[in-house]
Amino acid sequence: MGRGRERSASARPIFVFLSTHRLRFTLNGSPQSPEVRADRRLIDVLRVDLALTGTKEGCSIGVCGACSVLVDGELLSACLLPAVYVDGRAVTTVEGLANGETLSPLQDAFIRDGGFQCGICTPGQLIAATALLAEHPRPTDDQIREWMMGNLCRCTGYHGITRAIKTAAAA
Repeated sequence: MGRGRERSASARPIFVFLSTHRLRFTLNGSPQSPEVRADRRLIDVLRVDLALTGTKEGCSIGVCGACSVLVDGELLSACLLPAVYVDGRAVTTVEGLANGETLSPLQDAFIRDGGFQCGICTPGQLIAATALLAEHPRPTDDQIREWMMGNLCRCTGYHGITRAIKTAAAA
């Protein structure tokens, strides 16, 4: 066999069958049952299929934290998470933090204390801070810095975010 034959074999289209799955999970307290291909990421299901665009896609490799969501209270990166992983679980996005028209104390503190930046990182910051306050209701400055280091802000920095978390913790 010559090299020409290997090339023509590799040039043939590859057809891969991907199974689809009917998922059942709660999203911000509401039941959902989308049908998704096995290779779909949670962020794509949230943003494209379910039209919840609050969760942002930043780096797409789980480093920046823009796509942070809570799955059964656990802080995870939706850009890395296969959607099938949330079957039977509870997912919380930034849209689920408010109670109707009433902002959560943390969202309110982000606005009042300058934690709100450009809007790209803020949803992930709010989700990560929600997880932090669930784990440490009265976090120290070191706990805030360590916990939030997985959420990058390229706008103005972290002082307003840290101040907002402390304000929410004191509420």
